[in-house]
Amino acid sequence: MKTLYIECNMGAAGDMLMSALLELHPNAEEFLNRLNKLGIPNVTVSKTASVKCGITGTHIDVNVNGEHEDEHMHDHHDHHHDHHHHHHHTGMHEIEHIIEHFDIPEKVRTDILAVYHLIAEAESHAHGCEIEQIHFHEVGQMDAVADITGVCMLINELGVDKIIASPIHVGCGQVQCAHGILPVPAPATAYILKDIPIYGGNVQGELCTPTGAALLAHFADEFGNMPVMRVSKIGYGMGAKDFETANCVRVMLGETESEAQQVLELKCNIDDMTAEEIGYATEQLLKLGAVDVFTVPIGMKKNRPGTLLSCICKTSDKETMVNAIFRYTSTIGIRQNICERYILDRTENTVKTKYGDVRVKQSEGYGVKRVKAEYDNVARIADELGISINETRRLIGEELEKNEQQV
Repeated sequence: MKTLYIECNMGAAGDMLMSALLELHPNAEEFLNRLNKLGIPNVTVSKTASVKCGITGTHIDVNVNGEHEDEHMHDHHDHHHDHHHHHHHTGMHEIEHIIEHFDIPEKVRTDILAVYHLIAEAESHAHGCEIEQIHFHEVGQMDAVADITGVCMLINELGVDKIIASPIHVGCGQVQCAHGILPVPAPATAYILKDIPIYGGNVQGELCTPTGAALLAHFADEFGNMPVMRVSKIGYGMGAKDFETANCVRVMLGETESEAQQVLELKCNIDDMTAEEIGYATEQLLKLGAVDVFTVPIGMKKNRPGTLLSCICKTSDKETMVNAIFRYTSTIGIRQNICERYILDRTENTVKTKYGDVRVKQSEGYGVKRVKAEYDNVARIADELGISINETRRLIGEELEKNEQQV
């Protein structure tokens, strides 16, 4: 299983996470070009090599209006401070407005908004006001949009099955901010990291920022020690400050053994919905992240033909799915089975063939290896050549073999 391990021995900030993940990306320069082309207002992002305690890694420079983010009081709690009168404040609505025009996959847009929501919720809790009234201060603002967008895009493009993070070192002592002196971790950070293993350690200072905390809380599937894994790539993301310990986030990408995954099967019997309504319900469940949804014709009481709807989902999505089944179907009861699921490791890539680009899915594990071309691509080629799907698969198979030999 393709696994990403994030080591937060010196906390985490948005720019450190983006720097570390960028080292795993096969084409960092091209990625930064795309990030810069999105049109984040007044922002340019560049990378430099950075050495801390003898380790070389990457440091991301986020330039806002020609000023480095590090030149300001790099203080993420400075949200209500008005010492820059020419800066306007930005709330959730403005953030939504900025990112709605980005040319990014819908999944990435959803991730960005979810991360921002975690930060806004924490700030509103810390300041005792409504989420709508929360303003992200503008200087510590557009650089945060760049950091959060960059991390969400990178994680999407790395295409991992599982993300595990170490317990988070948050630092200790106090930090000066616009309102006065606050304890470390700052209230917003502490709120975001509820239910997540954290420790203070003996490094004086704020090691984990609200942005870093929100990204980890949103993306990590679990927190704990590094699992047994065969590491293929390692990235070091360097922070701005220097401490006695190398101030970096380390990420490792590799394979962990596929163990049986636990999934839930939620089932209900339906005898009073039309085929169209059942079709719609199925689509909605899949959109919400169900692993699979299928229906089976059954005979029910009073000799009525009915439908058994089965929804397979991750254990963490149980509440979402139960709510959705009640919302989109007429059932008044749902049964739950806990299942063990064995899966092959899957990778997808696009292969250039003389018939055009073909998306190919490879599955591997348990001593087998399978390669299958995406049906839509096969159908398009079959249509163009006027031959059967079977024949087309054979031709594409020959092309794929040629490609393998060239590699």
